[in-house]
Parts: sequence; C-alpha cells; structure tokens
Amino acid sequence: MSRFVQIHLLTHYPPSNPNRDDLGRPKVAVVGGAQRQRISSQALKRAIRTSAAFVEALADNSGERTQRIGEVLRDHLVAKGADTEAATKAAGKIAAVFGKLEEGGVCTRQLAFISPSEKARALKLAEKALAGEKLPSEKELAKEVLQQADGAVDVAMFGRMLADNPDFNRDAAVQVSHALTTNKVTIEDDFYTAVDDLKAAAEDAGAGFVGEAGFGSGVYYVHICVNTELLKRNLGGDTALAKRGMAALVKALGQAVPTGKINSFSNHVRPEYMLVECGNGQPLNLFSAFEKPIGGTGLMEQSVKALKEKRKAFAESYGPWWDDDLYLRVGESGAATLDALAAFAAAAVTDQSPQP
Repeated sequence: MSRFVQIHLLTHYPPSNPNRDDLGRPKVAVVGGAQRQRISSQALKRAIRTSAAFVEALADNSGERTQRIGEVLRDHLVAKGADTEAATKAAGKIAAVFGKLEEGGVCTRQLAFISPSEKARALKLAEKALAGEKLPSEKELAKEVLQQADGAVDVAMFGRMLADNPDFNRDAAVQVSHALTTNKVTIEDDFYTAVDDLKAAAEDAGAGFVGEAGFGSGVYYVHICVNTELLKRNLGGDTALAKRGMAALVKALGQAVPTGKINSFSNHVRPEYMLVECGNGQPLNLFSAFEKPIGGTGLMEQSVKALKEKRKAFAESYGPWWDDDLYLRVGESGAATLDALAAFAAAAVTDQSPQP
C-alpha cells in the first residue's frame, strides 16, 4: 500500500470566468510578480463532488452538505401524518446535533456535511421524538446520530467540521490546491448588450440591457494529495470502498469543471496532462515550476516540459518521493487513458499498511 497518491493536472481553459470573486471578476493571485488567474480549491472540490463521474460511481455512498436537515426531518414527519407544529418541534431536537439552529427555525446556522447513515439515524430519532419517547441528553443524542467513520466517501475525502460536536469532525483525506495559471493573465472585459425583442423600430435603437463581464485564459496547474491511510480510516476500514472512491476521484478530476459563467464561455475542458504518483515519500506540490510565467505560444507544451524538469530537479536533490507513476498526455501515443489512471490509483489502496 502507498501512503500517498498524488495527482498533478495541467488543463487549458479558453477565455472564461469559471470562478468569480465578490465583484463577479475572475479570481486572481500574484505569483513571481505576475498576475495569474485562479480557481479556488473549494470550487474545484464542489465540481468534483457534483460531477457525474463521482456521483454515479458513489450513488449510495455520498453525503449532503446542507443547513436544511431540520426541514428534511420535519417534512418526513409531516408526510407520516404529523401536524406541522409537532413535527417542527421534534425535528428541531434532532437537527440541533448538527449545529446551532436559526432563531425560531429548524435550519442550522452553518452548513453540515451529513452522511447517508447519519441522516437515516436522524430520521428514526425524529420519529421517536414525535412519539413522545424520552431522548437521551444532548451529548448522548449526538453519539446516537453522528459517526466518526462511515460509508460517505465525499465526507471521508473532503472532511467536515462540527463546531458544537468536534469529536465527530473528520480530517480531510484529500488535499486540493487552488488552480493557478502557469502563464501571466491580464483580465479582459467583455461589454455586452441585450436587445428587447418587443421594442418597435420607431423607438430608440438602444439596448434593453448593458453589462460587462471579466474573463481570462490560460493553462492551470492543480495538485491533489490523497492520504490513503486516512481515507480508509474515515471509511471504517472499508478497503473496497476506498478503492472505488479513489477511482471515482481520478475520473472526476479528468472531467469536472467549475460551472461559473459556463453558459457564456462554454469552458468544457479536460486536462491534457495528468500525472499520478504513488509512494510513501513526503508529498510535493510542483507549482514552483511556474514561478517564472510561461509565455508565448505552445503554453501546454511548455508547461508540461517545465513540470517534468522541476520534478526531475527535486528528485535529483532529495530522491524520488514516489515508488510508481503513470501519466496521461493527450495526443501522445502510448500514454495512459483516464480509465488506466483510475485503476492505477485505486490499486495503491490495499489492506496492508504502507512500509516505512
């Protein structure tokens, strides 16, 4: 078994705005004195969790991140014939284990990542509360609902924090970097108009609406690190499920994109280079390969070359941190397929403990 599975991605985005800041502008970061376009790790992780590749592979093993678990419990009780007031009171008692409730409501103030088994437990306890059965103390009630490990792969991978019940927090087994362009990006503005179809020709020729949207383009680098021991532990030692989750993660990484402004830019893209490393050495993000921004034409070719050279340089100085690797390169004969990468990563998860 390999302690770590690391994945390095290079993806070329056309002019687009996949992840916006509070002003609706593309997110950016300055690295090496040059502005780069950025996609946050949060946006990437949501794209992974909600992608068809991930959802379909893990249909019965995915959690829900929500503030509305209390509404789910209440509506379940109402559907069973309870009146709304009684259902609301019973639902609130159980929903409170996931976090403090909104004043006078059953929704939690914060989002809670809830596994299928925890949801099922909460539903049963809500039924008991409605029936007037005595519930345990708040602390013991949390123990009856919440779990430290179960079959929710996304919770196991991306972790969760429950401020009021920290004993049931889960450390994320998967770390995802922000995506940053390897090239310098100047954010441009698209001034656009919308025409009122019902405006008569005799009226003014002005548009019904005017607006502007920022965009940029470039090759994004992303680094993902999976702690396979922690992934298995978060899944209660279920090696088969951890393998299935690992394969689903790799396939999702090959297909998922954040959907910000995607109707305007159609930025449906896939990585042109994916490198998967399996080993016990300390993980290493290789973005320093792009401290000096890639320029000119052939951004992808130059980015792949710079990444390989930086990896080789680190390995010569520190020794290789991987025991085995496999890569996909679009257009290169003999390179691995996405299915092969997924199987390779899944094979790194075994019942055995990694060798020191």
